[in-house]
Amino acid sequence: MVEKLTAFDPAEGLTSDEAIAGFMGEAFKTEDAGHIAHALGVVARAKGMTQIAKDTGLSREQLYRSFSETGNPTLKTTIAVMKALGIALTATPAGDPTISNAA
Repeated sequence: MVEKLTAFDPAEGLTSDEAIAGFMGEAFKTEDAGHIAHALGVVARAKGMTQIAKDTGLSREQLYRSFSETGNPTLKTTIAVMKALGIALTATPAGDPTISNAA
């Protein structure tokens, strides 16, 4: 008997603000711009790309393209999407032991 496997979609598990914060926190830890952008796209899909497009004034197609694994969104687009998702971008001193790494 042949088993049929389906692709895992991490967007399906992002059902709470805490899950989203943890997911994005892990992406930021990689310090890989492409990975972070893709993770942001996954969160946008979880929240609903149509609504994010309306909130940002960008097209769904542009958002999918920008936040794909090979996308390269501008900082302006990234900030607009983060704002629409309710995700805050903050700065802390690197290696600050008083800052919790748990998102």
